[in-house]
Parts: sequence; C-alpha cells; structure tokens
Amino acid sequence: MFKDSATFRRVASGTLLIVAPLLQAIAVVIDPGTWGDSREAVSYGDNPALAQVQSVLYHWAYLLLGLAALALMHVMRRRAAVFGHIMGPLVALGFVNLSGLLLSDPVEWWLGRHYSPEEAQRIMNEMMDLPGFVFGFQMPWIFLAVFGLPILLVGVWRAGFAHWWVPLVAGIGYVTSMLVEYGPVTVALWAAPVAALGSLGVKMLRMSREEWVSYYPTAAPGRTTPDSYANTTA
Repeated sequence: MFKDSATFRRVASGTLLIVAPLLQAIAVVIDPGTWGDSREAVSYGDNPALAQVQSVLYHWAYLLLGLAALALMHVMRRRAAVFGHIMGPLVALGFVNLSGLLLSDPVEWWLGRHYSPEEAQRIMNEMMDLPGFVFGFQMPWIFLAVFGLPILLVGVWRAGFAHWWVPLVAGIGYVTSMLVEYGPVTVALWAAPVAALGSLGVKMLRMSREEWVSYYPTAAPGRTTPDSYANTTA
C-alpha cells in the first residue's frame, strides 16, 4: 500500500472519513459536561481526566475532519470539480479554526479551580468577546465547518458518489447541534455524521485501485495521473 500512491490515498481518505466523526462522537459521550453542567469550569472539576480526554478528542476530530473534507475533493473531479475545489479548502479552514478554539478549554479549567463557576464564566465571556478572538477565530470561520460540510456533501451527491441522504443526515446532525443546548441530545446529533461520512469512508475502502484512479483526469493532454507519474520516474 505504501508503495502505491493511489492505493495509499484511497485507504487514507476512507479511513479519515470513518475515524474523524467517530472521534467527535466518542468525545461527546465521555464529556462530563454532556451529562452534567456543560461549563468547562464545572465539568473539569467533576472529572479532570475525562474533561482533558474529550478536549483532545475534539481537537483531533476537527483536524482530521478538515483533511477528510479535502479527501472528498477527489471524487468530485468528474462533476462539480470547481465547486469541490472551492468548498473543500473552506471547510478545512473551518475545522482548523474549530480546533483552535479548544485552546480555551485549559484556560477555563484553570479559572474553574480558582474562581466560582459564575465568575469563571464571566471572565471567559469577556476574553472571548474580544474582537481579535471573535473575528480571528470564530466569525465566520466556524460556520464554514458546521454549514460548509453538509454543503460540500451536496456536491459529493451531485457528483454521483453519495446517496441523497448523506448530506441530509450530516446537515441535520451538525446544524441542529447549533440550535440545541449541549447535552445528551448532542450525542444523537453527532452520531449522524458518523453514519453519513462513515458510509462514504466504507465505500472508498471497498473501491478497487482502478475505480479510484478512474477519477483522475486522463483525457486532457498534459494532465498527470499516478500511473503517468510512475512511468516518468521509473
């Protein structure tokens, strides 16, 4: 697998689509704040170990979801190629910014150990309302992930690689999670992307090398494919 770039990309892309949303789903299940007070200053005190693990899982879930978004661009080469090349990087940027926001968790944990939950929340709100934080890390970047991924999946559906329910289920999961309070309901909502993206990941893993390579543009002269590149460097 590691000697063949096409096979490696196929396996890596499929694995990302399965693992990334799964890490997010595991994070919400083990998060003490899911089942109790959702404020980090409180949930860290309830279970410091699980609070740290869930934060790390969210961090890596968002980073890998950004890579997964880029991986989806490959199956949009035949149709909706321009759309995919625009939305893919935008969605990736959104998830990278979501990951960056998690650096505020240790700050809130520390505040929770030295102040009351209400005072810790007040200080965090003042910090997070700073214009540099809002426009540098939050607006509109995080929405590129939450709303952008379902839109990207619409392109994957239009390209013929996904069923119609894939963008619908992912959209319900991510968009609805922004409208409800973080808690047990979020567990069900974030199980939705696991099913949607996971189905695409399994489909990629089941593809043959020939099916994967067929998405590369081979008709236009001057285009490089894994096979043509291998022939020129052999």
